[in-house]
Amino acid sequence: MATPQQRRVLVVEDDDTIANAVRLRLVAEGFDVRVESDGEGALAAYAKAEPDVVVLDRLLPGLDGLEVCRRMQAARPVPVLMLTALGEETDVLVGLGVGADDYITKPFSMRELVARIHALLRRVERASLLAHEDTVIRVGDVEIDTAERRVFVRGAEAQLTRTEFDLLRRLAERPGQVFERERLLSDIWGFSEAAATRTVDSHVRALRRKLGPEVVRTVHGVGYALVRP
Repeated sequence: MATPQQRRVLVVEDDDTIANAVRLRLVAEGFDVRVESDGEGALAAYAKAEPDVVVLDRLLPGLDGLEVCRRMQAARPVPVLMLTALGEETDVLVGLGVGADDYITKPFSMRELVARIHALLRRVERASLLAHEDTVIRVGDVEIDTAERRVFVRGAEAQLTRTEFDLLRRLAERPGQVFERERLLSDIWGFSEAAATRTVDSHVRALRRKLGPEVVRTVHGVGYALVRP
């Protein structure tokens, strides 16, 4: 039984060795952890336990991780950290497209996994604190409603994940200013490691797919900036 202070984590992983290692580390970090090995079991546990965050393997027997993520987000949005052995950019973007907030590629360090989970939970808390704000940011054809966490492009709503929204909002605070990848990693994900900056790149690519290729400008060797209107 979870105490009021404990955050609930649902781990969905069919490799027993990885699942057990993740469970032990998260329990040691103070989380209440439940482990499932397949998609159907994950959805049942999700409905019953209402976890605060889900660690979800991309490749599962039967119902795969993408479909599991899609169904979870349709039922009740929750931060999802996707585990993937697939390093291709297309596979990562597909995962982000169905509602995953972040991803980590196998093999991974437990330290990084824990850091990513804490960062996801901090963003949820920060969003809750800012929910009372009634601010609309407009940059060119993009309109960002920070109170309702909705984004519109030329009047049509774009469906962004929690992480994509936070990244866009950070860039929109200072249109035209170049943000270094390491700074964005620290501001959005809560840690700054040069080896992890590919995470920023993947989310920027996802934003371009949803908002248009010209919205975010790349400054090679440095980082990104939201294009001024």
